Amino acid sequence: MKTGVLAILAAMIAASMAVAQDSGEAPPDYEASSDGGPNLSQYTAEPQVQTGRFLTALEVKPILGATRANWVAVREWDGKDLVYVTHLWSWRCGLVAIRGAVNGGALEDWPLPACHDETAQPNAVLSEDGLPYLSYPLKSVETVTVEVIYDDLTTEKASFNRLGVLIP
Repeated sequence: MKTGVLAILAAMIAASMAVAQDSGEAPPDYEASSDGGPNLSQYTAEPQVQTGRFLTALEVKPILGATRANWVAVREWDGKDLVYVTHLWSWRCGLVAIRGAVNGGALEDWPLPACHDETAQPNAVLSEDGLPYLSYPLKSVETVTVEVIYDDLTTEKASFNRLGVLIP
């Protein structure tokens, strides 16, 4: 089973590399921001080298594209709505930022801990990274919009309604 999953991930990465090499641009299903987008001048594009450790957009973009429905989750807990970004944190080494908005508000920078590239598991979420959620008043979160900024400075954005991402 483990070998099959690795083979699928390798095929996804290879397909992404082929698109990037053929066209010189992101695949067409990667949506640029429609709100004017983030100020990308504050970031520097990273070299896109396949490391096998999922450290670059080249490696994580196909995975995040395929798992977009899992980018966020909403949980009612202890009298609050918690908006989790655990999935994005788990693939953050290919990202430079996450922006998010609740209920149609303006996109804001959301926390994104540094990649632990000096360790064997660079995408691991460690206790010193903080908590992978934001807290809101109970039942107040109706929609969540998330924009990821990859380390190649491309962006991808998705919106979710509460019922579609509510943890039972």
